[in-house]
Amino acid sequence: MKRLDEAFFHRHALEVAPDLLGKLLTHTLPDGSKRTLRISETEAYCGEEDTACHAHRGRTPRTEILYRRPGTIYIYLCYGMHNLMNVITGEEGEPQGVLIRACVDAPGPGRLTKALQLDRSLNGEDIVTDPRLAIYDDGSRYAVRTAPRVGIGYASPEDQARPWRFIMGKESNDS
Repeated sequence: MKRLDEAFFHRHALEVAPDLLGKLLTHTLPDGSKRTLRISETEAYCGEEDTACHAHRGRTPRTEILYRRPGTIYIYLCYGMHNLMNVITGEEGEPQGVLIRACVDAPGPGRLTKALQLDRSLNGEDIVTDPRLAIYDDGSRYAVRTAPRVGIGYASPEDQARPWRFIMGKESNDS
């Protein structure tokens, strides 16, 4: 099993998002125990031109993290109650990232952070080097289907319709 490195995230969000499907998201808790879930759904957010991206209006104290280096963890509070986890991708200074939308046995971005006990204390950390949180490739490969992103009613109709949600299908024998 191989931990994903910075090169994996140093690509456009539209490349990283489908490639994260089937990977293992692992959180090591303070007591040393580990929680691991397989990523089953992601969404890509592609910079200031994407009206669904938090950085659409440019740099602000909230969005500054989106401009950091690839592999930076971005966890924010949604609806005042759910922590949602993203990983920054692409080039530093060009805001984009991937929302980890669901995992097997944790259908939904709030449910997966709850199941893995992820909170905003990890916001701004590096998923490539942080000892608490990592994504691993165990060699499993899955078919991928796309769909429009959800929960972005504030975005333009064009951005709402983009098929930038990636959903894990059946396991594939292709490596």
